[in-house]
Amino acid sequence: MALVYPFRAFRYNPQVAPFGRVLTQPYDKISSAQQEKYYAADPHNLITIEKGRTFAEDGPQNNVYTRAAAAMNNWIADHVVAQDPAPAFYAYSQQYTLPGGSLRRTRRGFIGAGKLEDYASEIVFRHEHTLSGPKADRLELLRHTRTHTGQLFMLYSDSAERVDRILAEAEASGKPVTEMTDEYGVVHRLWMIADPEKVAAIQKAMVDQKLVIADGHHRYETSLNFRNESRTRAGKLIPDAPYERSMMTFVNTQSEGLTILPTHRVVSNLRDFSWSAVRRYLEPWFATEVFSFATDAQRSEALEKLQSRLNEAKAQRAIGVYPASGDRPRAFYLLTLRPEADLGQILPGLSPLQRQLDVVLLHQGILEPALGVTPHTVASESNLTYERELTAALDAVDCGAQVAFLLNPVEVDMVMKVATSGEVMPQKSTDFYPKLLSGVTMYRIED
Repeated sequence: MALVYPFRAFRYNPQVAPFGRVLTQPYDKISSAQQEKYYAADPHNLITIEKGRTFAEDGPQNNVYTRAAAAMNNWIADHVVAQDPAPAFYAYSQQYTLPGGSLRRTRRGFIGAGKLEDYASEIVFRHEHTLSGPKADRLELLRHTRTHTGQLFMLYSDSAERVDRILAEAEASGKPVTEMTDEYGVVHRLWMIADPEKVAAIQKAMVDQKLVIADGHHRYETSLNFRNESRTRAGKLIPDAPYERSMMTFVNTQSEGLTILPTHRVVSNLRDFSWSAVRRYLEPWFATEVFSFATDAQRSEALEKLQSRLNEAKAQRAIGVYPASGDRPRAFYLLTLRPEADLGQILPGLSPLQRQLDVVLLHQGILEPALGVTPHTVASESNLTYERELTAALDAVDCGAQVAFLLNPVEVDMVMKVATSGEVMPQKSTDFYPKLLSGVTMYRIED
């Protein structure tokens, strides 16, 4: 069973530290330029905790982790960050516009302290593998600060939308306790839900849910590692110990506003790349549509047609391609899997679920056999880079990359199905948009 608990969150005091100056994107989405921007925004900006600066003279007594711990302790002592008076769940909404679009959408969920479960318990499921480096960094930070500042993004599926009704009531009840607009134009709002009956109703609705990690795999496994260390120190199991839980944002896949963006692939630095040779190799399995252009106006029209056809042909398994022109006319291409193509032959040794994923079809059915981009070269990042924005992927080719492959987004139902079947997806298969802000609530693991 999925156990969720209200908690007394630590939150910024807006009288001292206005939310718009101190909250940040998740640590793994913060570029060097953003890091400097956050540092300049406010001396209490969460960047000091979430992704602090490192210096050449750092040592055991003074480093990014000790500075983060000192900052957190000082902010609490100075009432820059204060703890809410009563345990609560927190209704969290994000109003946003899709990149390149104009339609406003709203994603809703709630923040609580979720019981940490080993994957073997089949209550919490992952949909991708993790890397050791980020986990080591996050674990050291947690050991020093004893504070979860970033959100674990958890999915669950409840067609009855029992929790969603409670969240709607919270929104209608009055002004949010937190409201700010981030650098991507996303409006973040937070309401407290402390009423015992509503708290109990949320807990009851969640108890039979399976939870899938949407974002935060490394932080979830870091929380597990910290829990295990803490259990060893305690010498016994203490079910209600704070380290047995972690701060999580729970979003219902059945509610509106949940968006997954594709992550496009850009290939560079191949010794012998020939788009004509790749097309010939793929001809038995993929039909090809060509959208040629010569002028910028024609390019825009061709791109619009490609995007339309890419979406229309989703069920047929479609992948867009933009190769460097070389001595050929400039064009976009759409590869569509032929009806007679045998996925068992194209993707041998994979489960039926894996064969349904476009990103798997791209990597193992095109990149590896036709271009020689192996899992090893993918891991080393020597030939492959990733772009969320389609225009950025195209610009990369115009600036010297060899070819961009454009994908449709994976459906959330497929993410749930793959994860709860005990399988994982390739790295960077999903891009849940927008990201959950760090520091909007904080969960402190106090002795």
